[in-house]
Amino acid sequence: MERRRVVFKVDVAYRTTQLQLKEIPQVISNIIAKIPETQLDRVHFASYGPYSLVFEVVHNVLNSDYNKYMNIQQEINLGIKEVFEKRGIEFAY
Repeated sequence: MERRRVVFKVDVAYRTTQLQLKEIPQVISNIIAKIPETQLDRVHFASYGPYSLVFEVVHNVLNSDYNKYMNIQQEINLGIKEVFEKRGIEFAY
């Protein structure tokens, strides 16, 4: 294995505004683009969940090391949390 394909979801609150929804794919794309050894595939508003609006994120880690993958995923998650807080975007719970 030379790389890992990573798929994860980000659930935001239904009260998220239309403008915020449109910004989310670009915001997440920008975070991933800044991280070495990652390759973004896509970020989409994928579905209406029972309690949230669901975004699906797909990227590749260009390294097979599991710890490297986890470090990258942690960096992405912390980046999303930081930007969402600044923009007033709430995660669903």
